[in-house]
Amino acid sequence: MQIGPAITLSSDQQAALEQWARSLSLPAQVFERVRIVLLAAAGQQDKQIANAMKITPKKVSRWRSRFLTLGMSGLQRDSSRPGRSPKITASFVRRVVNLTTRQKPPNAAHWSTRNMARAVSISEAACVVSAAITV
Repeated sequence: MQIGPAITLSSDQQAALEQWARSLSLPAQVFERVRIVLLAAAGQQDKQIANAMKITPKKVSRWRSRFLTLGMSGLQRDSSRPGRSPKITASFVRRVVNLTTRQKPPNAAHWSTRNMARAVSISEAACVVSAAITV
């Protein structure tokens, strides 16, 4: 059985966490994290806490580590995630914008999204996204 690192709370941290645990306006995610830290500070191990709270030991371990690294502020917010990488590159957007602003379409007075999509071989919706990125 893997033993999680011990959490020792100062009296100020203990009081603040207990106050958070009694709060009625605290988001449910933060409340759960506070309970994890309080139980860990009471000496319980990850598996015990996970069983008591009906969550995974991995989740308990994550928030125990996060509290040890970032303190109380680490409990209030999820860590940022990188998100999906864009399918339309910045150079492609520049190409579409240059084409739109510097050339006229054949047989038309201005570019429509349909004409532009055909000219650069992408979907009409992608043309709209390209235009929105530049605005």
